[in-house]
Formats: sequence, structure tokens, C-alpha cells
Amino acid sequence: MLLNKKIIVGVTGGIAAYKTAYIVRELVKRGAEVKVLMTEKAKEFITPLTLATLSKNPVYVDFFDPTNGAWNSHVSLGLWADAFLIAPATANTLAKMANGIADNLLLTTYLSAKCPVFVAPAMDLDMFKHATTQQNLKRLQENSCFVIEPTSGELASGLDGKGRMEEPLKIVDFLEKELNKNLLLKGKRILITAGPTYEKIDPVRFIGNYSSGKMGFALAEKCAEAGAEVILIAGPVALKTQNPNIQRINVESAREMNDAATKAFSQCDGAILSAAVADFSPKSFENEKIKKKGEMTLELQSTPDIAKNLGKVKTEKQFLVGFALETNDEENNAQQKLKRKNFDFIVLNSMKEENTCFGFDTNKIRIIHKTGEIKNFDLKAKTEVAQDIVNEIINLK
Repeated sequence: MLLNKKIIVGVTGGIAAYKTAYIVRELVKRGAEVKVLMTEKAKEFITPLTLATLSKNPVYVDFFDPTNGAWNSHVSLGLWADAFLIAPATANTLAKMANGIADNLLLTTYLSAKCPVFVAPAMDLDMFKHATTQQNLKRLQENSCFVIEPTSGELASGLDGKGRMEEPLKIVDFLEKELNKNLLLKGKRILITAGPTYEKIDPVRFIGNYSSGKMGFALAEKCAEAGAEVILIAGPVALKTQNPNIQRINVESAREMNDAATKAFSQCDGAILSAAVADFSPKSFENEKIKKKGEMTLELQSTPDIAKNLGKVKTEKQFLVGFALETNDEENNAQQKLKRKNFDFIVLNSMKEENTCFGFDTNKIRIIHKTGEIKNFDLKAKTEVAQDIVNEIINLK
């Protein structure tokens, strides 16, 4: 259940650092992508070469490489990770974390991290029991850090007591369990449509739109991250999927998308229809390229209404989410579409909003429920918008 998870492992200067090699190896074995950060003192207990070999990635120690000036961005590392594990976490590092001191790459990355942070303390028993250490651990927990309690046993000092870092397998098990608590869509199968459709005029021309598919692909990734099995029916876009729980079906026309969606929907718990499906297609298709002869009249016909077709067969156990892209009278038009298509809620986009909709990496939406509830969201990255929509689905079910 750690497949494709991006995990930073931070190593500080304690004798328990030798155990970190086993932690890194187990994380990689379970499918995680691992990057290791070390403090200077940690290098005295285990070599960067060992951890680079086990993680299959370079080890980061300094803010930049003095040989070529390459910058190791703590901000980028903090954004990259799905989890940050510091093992061993010495009393010194815990104190700095608790008080916002940032005098090395590991600590600045901690302060930049947007992911869950786990610490596995390791120190002598008197240091662990000391009131300041306990206060620091409490403060870190209040700041949403997970503390993996040390065990009792023989310590490097020769004393016997609590302060020994938890065993590597148990640390990885703890990490895996906590990361998978949010798999709120586990066991669900969700159909998602994404991107535009192309309606052929002749072998080289088509009717289409500006959809990039970014919103639909972000939704697919977020649903898969929440544990769902995703069937992604994608129009012609240049995007790739990352999560192995996404089954991708490529189509070109509205009819192809309709046929694929209709076939898959009966086996799904619900669908999110984010594709920008063409409303019309040419009534006839020319097998040869149409030559320029002045004016030309193109006769159009309606394409299959995917949302309406799925709305007709939707059961009480299924959900259906639609999208509305409007240029005027937005809310009224979206509410009418919500009713016609039998949606549980509709996601409203407006072409009047700057930096939203086609081609942009950001979006600003309103969600209108069939109950009448309306939620307004700020402009944000489409990945974050996707999470807002997934949260609505989780609450719905």
C-alpha cells in the first residue's frame, strides 16, 4: 500500500542511524519512491553512499553542491513528498523542529513540508525522559507530527530503558497504516471522463474545443490516491496517468466516449463527467480532404448526451457528478442542467473568471448540490480543486 508514495527519510546524528538503511530498503521494497536527507553529524554514523544505493536516489545533505552550484530546494522537496519520516530523530533535532530553528537542509525541508511528518526518537533514557524533550514532543504532536514511540532496551550508553528507536519494520508498518487511513474510497470503482472530443469532418479536420483534460486527470489521480479503482475515459489529450489504479481508455469522438461510458457505468459506484464533449458532429464524413472552393456549408447533428444517458440508468447506490461551463446566467443554467441530467451535484465553471478553465493549471468553482446547497471555492490549483470535489463525493456517500 506504499506503491508510488513519495517519501523523504531524514537521518540525524545518532547511533540508531544504522537502522535507517533497513527502513529505506523496506520502503523501496513496498513500492515507495524514497529520497534521503542527512545532517552532517549523521554522516559519522552511516555513509550517504549506503543510503543512496538503497534508495536509488542521490542523498541530500547541503543546500547546494559546491562543485557545480546546483541548488537543493527545500521548498521543492517539501512539496514533492507524500510523507516525511525522520529516523532517528535526536533530542537536538526534535528541539530545533519544535522551535522553528532551520540551520540545515533537513530542518528547512521540515518547515516547508505539506505532507504528514513522522519522527522516530532515539536517545539515551535520561534525555528522553527530560521535561524539555517531552515538551518538545508534545509541541510537535500539537503541530500534527506523528511520534513513533521508542522502545525500552539496552542503549548505547550501557543503560537499559526507554529511548531505543523502534525497529525498522514496525516504523514502516506505522507509516503505512497512517498513510492509508485516508483511503476513504477504497473498494469503490469510479468512472471519469476527461478532455475534449474530436468530431471528424474529413481525414485532416475536426470540430473540437480547447479542453486540455487537466481537470479530469487531476480528479482521476485524487480518486486513485483515496483508494478508488478508476476507469478514465480520455479524449485526445497529451497527458499521462501516474497511479496504477487508473485504467485508461482512449477515445476520440463523443460517440466513442458515450459507448465506453455506457458500457462501464453499470459496474461502477459512480461517475464524474468532466469531459468537454462536443454537442454537435458533422452529419457526413468525407473520406478525402475537402479542397478549398470558397464558401462551404457544414451540416451538423447532435452527439449522444452522455450525462443524460447515464442519469437515466443511475441507481440509488450510484452517484453522478457533472460539470457546467457557462458564459452567462451561470448559476441558473447550472441548476437546470443539474435537474435534467439527474446529477447529485454539479461543478460550475465560469468563463468570466480569470486564469480558469481551458488550458490553465488553476480553476475557481462553485458546487451546487441537488439539495440546493451551494459551496463557493477560491481560485486554486486544479489538483487542489480535484481534492475539493473528491471530498464532496466522500461526504455524499
